[in-house]
Amino acid sequence: MRVILLGTAAGGGFPQWNCACALCVSDAPPRTQDCVAVSADGEGWYLLNVSPDIRAQILATPPLRAGPGPREIPLRGVLLTDAELDHSLGLLLLREAGGLPVWAPDAVLGALSEQFPARAIIDGYGGWEWLPSSDVSIDGLRVSMLPVSDKRPKYARSSTEDGPWVVAYRIEDVQTGGVFVYAPCLKSWPDGFDDFTRDAGLVLLDGTFYAPDEMSGATAAEVGDGAQLAMGHLPITGSLAKLRPGPRWVYTHLNNTNPVIDPASPEHAAVLAGGASLPLDGTEFKL
Repeated sequence: MRVILLGTAAGGGFPQWNCACALCVSDAPPRTQDCVAVSADGEGWYLLNVSPDIRAQILATPPLRAGPGPREIPLRGVLLTDAELDHSLGLLLLREAGGLPVWAPDAVLGALSEQFPARAIIDGYGGWEWLPSSDVSIDGLRVSMLPVSDKRPKYARSSTEDGPWVVAYRIEDVQTGGVFVYAPCLKSWPDGFDDFTRDAGLVLLDGTFYAPDEMSGATAAEVGDGAQLAMGHLPITGSLAKLRPGPRWVYTHLNNTNPVIDPASPEHAAVLAGGASLPLDGTEFKL
């Protein structure tokens, strides 16, 4: 199984276009918005979330580019962890695909149909399927999910759909037995997560914030007090101590306020010392 990190930043990317904080004007390496590609054979690829940066991410990743025929593409489908715009807006940019299956929790499928009508827009281009992401078998990969949060996106606050609104995915290569877990949004360390990651070779974790008060002070004045807590992301300081030997632990979905973005920061060093890594866009893993 091949896993490529197409983007590793939270919504807005890094640097963020509307921000002139010390990090955003620094020389820290840029990152696009979180998205992952996975394949069992290196020929057919599935996207985990679809960021607004998906066009640039595809063009920067040779295995995902079109060919050898003029309209042949290696994309085979999409799995959404949630209905957040930074994880689903890229679907609109894939409208020329000729149709793809999209798996997501029922609440997410409902939100994309009724609250933010992405499904109606994309279906106009034909060939799309919208499927519940329970247990799925696709091209040599076995996929299961674990509900991890009840946080719904702002545009869906009026939705009457029951959760789960956010899930993690466990993907197993049925031939090699390699296991990869994708959990870019964790409100907490949920019940069952240790078992869910038990024999994983690679776990991508929510690294949105380093500390629980990261958006305090001047930043909070801009976005509102309590905004960080409302975003539903377990900070790295709340998860790093829970890591155990075995998997390769990787933090992704890094917010532009997160000091770990700076490779020279003590927070970045603390993550490495804790047994995890902070790879850049384009990093590939093989399981």
